[in-house]
Amino acid sequence: MLFGMGHSRFWLVVAAGLALSALVAPSLLRGGEEPSVEEQKERVANLAVGDRPALCIHISERQLGDADRLYIAGDSEKAKAALADVVAYAELARDYAIQSRKHEKQSEIAIRKMVRKLIDMNHAVSHEDQAEIQNTIDRLQKIRDDLLVAMFPKVDKK
Repeated sequence: MLFGMGHSRFWLVVAAGLALSALVAPSLLRGGEEPSVEEQKERVANLAVGDRPALCIHISERQLGDADRLYIAGDSEKAKAALADVVAYAELARDYAIQSRKHEKQSEIAIRKMVRKLIDMNHAVSHEDQAEIQNTIDRLQKIRDDLLVAMFPKVDKK
């Protein structure tokens, strides 16, 4: 047999290779490109409520990355618009997560990471842009607090 393998083992390897290529081929044909932020925004309304938080967080993270690149490039106005999306989609993620009781923890963790990135950004931008970034940090902190309260409600002790 080929390479010293038994007949059944050979076909097992062939079947595994075919299965793997069936999984990889579609992503290669698409070119590995992710849908645009605008396309993803349109998809939010078409998803089940429980699936929306993850997509909203993803959009928020992408917009944060765009805002960072725009601040570096010196385009503060477009960066501020991207920051507005960061907050808007983080708020949507919070609302959908609390409503569906799904993805609350993952949303809180992702928002905490975004806050850390914003804190780093705040040190790197001009003084005029720091107020907008600080406002975004404050609003994301409020969203995190809302998620934490939803996950760990206070119980009255009598």
